[in-house]
Amino acid sequence: MSHDGIRLRSATADDARVLTDLSIRSKAHWGYDAAFMEMCRSELTMTVARIDEEDVVVAETGDRTMVGFASWARGPDGSAEITNCFVEPTMIGTGIGGLVMAALLDRARAVGIQVAMIDSDPWAEGFYLRLGFVRVGEAASGSIPGRLLPRLRLDV
Repeated sequence: MSHDGIRLRSATADDARVLTDLSIRSKAHWGYDAAFMEMCRSELTMTVARIDEEDVVVAETGDRTMVGFASWARGPDGSAEITNCFVEPTMIGTGIGGLVMAALLDRARAVGIQVAMIDSDPWAEGFYLRLGFVRVGEAASGSIPGRLLPRLRLDV
């Protein structure tokens, strides 16, 4: 898909609710039930504090409709910990995810980050592998006790 008309920008505090709603719609796209989604709600919530603390790239259309976003925070070892990458369900598979991830990784690289890590949703692992991430293990879900997620790494 052509990305004509898609604009990338940094998130602002005013975007918190819209980003939260987008992340929930995007996660639910994979068929998770209501109970699962409720357990994930806190982790999927983009607060003003998170927007202030993390680097958040938003993709929006010409009419300012947000169609995707990605974010990272500095990990304890100096890596970039990818904290979000969500795309409007009707836009999944169109390249928006790759667009926001490329911008996000460029920003991380610009401040000296050499490694990006993510605990991926299992449904999204293929997306990250196509971007060049490699699976380095598993990590415990922050929302679902006993659930393990693919732990992925990219040398940026």
